[in-house]
Amino acid sequence: MTTIPQITLNDGLVLPAIGFGTYKLNGASGINTLLSAIDTGYRLLDSAFNYENEGALGAAVRRSSVPREELIITSKLPGRHHQYKEALVTIQESLFRAGLDYFDLYLIHWPNPSKDLYVEAWQALIDAKRWGLIRSIGVSNFLPGHLDRIIKETGVVPSINQVELHPYFSQEEQRAYDNEHGIVTESWSPLGRANTLLQDPAIRKIADAHDKSIPQIILRWHIQLGALPLPKSSSPKRQLDNLSLFDFTLSAEEMQTINALSKPDGRTHDQDPARYEEF
Repeated sequence: MTTIPQITLNDGLVLPAIGFGTYKLNGASGINTLLSAIDTGYRLLDSAFNYENEGALGAAVRRSSVPREELIITSKLPGRHHQYKEALVTIQESLFRAGLDYFDLYLIHWPNPSKDLYVEAWQALIDAKRWGLIRSIGVSNFLPGHLDRIIKETGVVPSINQVELHPYFSQEEQRAYDNEHGIVTESWSPLGRANTLLQDPAIRKIADAHDKSIPQIILRWHIQLGALPLPKSSSPKRQLDNLSLFDFTLSAEEMQTINALSKPDGRTHDQDPARYEEF
């Protein structure tokens, strides 16, 4: 089995350098895909209240031969439950759905700035961690201004900021901010989504040079950026391929070639957290 390097968060929680996305993995087929991922070697599993699959994830955790304490289970707070008391109830409800005693990682899914409740949502996560419901707390899709505010008003720095990140949208400024503040950047849609990334000729040339697939090159690029990618696949072969990233290295020139593909409007959908909101 592939040996995966580890990343230590600012609160001491240790994560593998790559995780597994679970969006749209629901029901019995979702459980089977999750069990396959765990068997393949994934230990960080990323879910959310709004994915409506916390139950499937919890079932996979219980059915797996891997002990619970070796798995890192993530979920996320939806926008409609940012109000402090609602947030606390939702975290508990997430645990009940999953049949778990605690989450290793819990994130605010989107800041939803027009509602202006993300600071009290963050306070709810702080308290839930203090009470032992969560081991580590973070955010998702937070811009530097959102992060500045929650840090200033609570004194607590998130351990993770999960953002859209792929070669067409490399998030250079956001990654620099996160790094400066000791926040690990996680990549959602690390292989792109509804774009032409997996056919990109510049990446294909690099893949051919290393005798690797385009997804492997892209995921290795994330690793070398210092980001933590969360690929998703239902295919056991691709699950394994997506973990097989640690027997080769991209050169500085190859990294720069991929970096140069980024564009200001590179988001796969118009989901700028300054405007886009999800409930």
